[in-house]
Amino acid sequence: YVSVGSPADPLIEFMINRGMEVVEEYEPLRYPHATKIFVNGVWVGVHQDPKHLVSQVLDTRRKSYLQYEVSLVREIRDQEFKIFSDAGRVMRPVFTVQQEDEAETGIEKGHLVLTKELVNKLAKEQAEPPEDPNEKIGWEGLIRAGAVEYLDAEEEETSMICMTPEDLELYRLQKAGVALDDDNGDDLNKRLKTRTNPTTHMYTHCEIHPSMILGICASIIPFPDHNQVS
Repeated sequence: YVSVGSPADPLIEFMINRGMEVVEEYEPLRYPHATKIFVNGVWVGVHQDPKHLVSQVLDTRRKSYLQYEVSLVREIRDQEFKIFSDAGRVMRPVFTVQQEDEAETGIEKGHLVLTKELVNKLAKEQAEPPEDPNEKIGWEGLIRAGAVEYLDAEEEETSMICMTPEDLELYRLQKAGVALDDDNGDDLNKRLKTRTNPTTHMYTHCEIHPSMILGICASIIPFPDHNQVS
């Protein structure tokens, strides 16, 4: 997917309403550790509480109040928060992982936002398409529900993406203190599991399929991981 772009002015207005100080009024000596905010590469202002701001903007995007192709990149070391809404960015879809317990939906922290209820609705929809197009969920419905997000190269650099939902489950068990068996067995055809990293703070996304990391074109190449060209 290639982004088509959206206006940046509503984004700037949104940030101002949430406590952003515009760059023209910024006093570096007064707030030396303020986080700089960039919109499409232009420095537009600063904010004193970037963690809360990023959480608000991310939640707004997942509730479809912002365009799903808007990218949010927080560089903690550089004290920068970058927002991209321009056209021409190559993006790819991934499943979203819940970052905090959600009382409204009942989704717990560390679980996929894509629930069995959504999957069952999609399966029923495939078997019996609804007469009213507005009742159809489809791919757009998954995006509106926040179950799927599009990431570009910039946002992907600051995301933690696990390969499969199974890996996500193993990570949750490890965080809960359950001893895991890392033995991959004697089956030569069995998929080798990567060892869980105990220093991982939290996964933010999960691949729809491990081959998606290569892209559609590369995925149709036989044995791409053994190809000297790739």
